[in-house]
Amino acid sequence: MSNFTLADLEAIVASRAQAEPSQSWTAKLVAGGQGKAAKKLGEEAIEAVMAAVKDDHENLVYESADLLYHLMVVLKIADIPLQAVMQELERRTAQTGLSEKASRQDP
Repeated sequence: MSNFTLADLEAIVASRAQAEPSQSWTAKLVAGGQGKAAKKLGEEAIEAVMAAVKDDHENLVYESADLLYHLMVVLKIADIPLQAVMQELERRTAQTGLSEKASRQDP
């Protein structure tokens, strides 16, 4: 079992974002700006959905890793720490998903 965490990935993304774009895919994405990084995140999301629909477990694992990585890059560019996302998830899990969703709906 791996001890690798999303916090580890966040740290790696932060470190690689400081590299020269010619030396790092992460730095290249960051240099390209949020539009480029968000587009890539969207592409990876679609690929993960396609793998899920096809019930292709191996490819779903691969695409999920790509999706998480590109999400971390988008968060980095937006200067949103992973901890902010984790706090939001924690807040949401204080109630059932159906209750949380109902609380967001317009009256």
